[in-house]
Amino acid sequence: MKILTGNNLETGAVVWWEGKGWSLHVDDAVDAGEEFETLLATEEAERRVVGAYAIDAERLDDGRVRPAHIKDRVRALGPTVRPDLTLKPNDPNAIAEVL
Repeated sequence: MKILTGNNLETGAVVWWEGKGWSLHVDDAVDAGEEFETLLATEEAERRVVGAYAIDAERLDDGRVRPAHIKDRVRALGPTVRPDLTLKPNDPNAIAEVL
């Protein structure tokens, strides 16, 4: 599946396309299909997101979305140098999920 990611133009936060808007949580991401380039151009033109791009990912059996590349898995979680600032600060296994 292809999912879309970028940064929120106002906050800089990493965001994921969830079908009607952008979410902070990669698990909300939906398959953008083959027309993702048009969608990316529209969203950037509307100034909702900046630096958006499509990536390969898979939906796991438990419903979570796992980006194919380690870079995007790290982006999905948050800073690895400060686990308290990740999107899952109380989950001791969160970093292990990235790897």
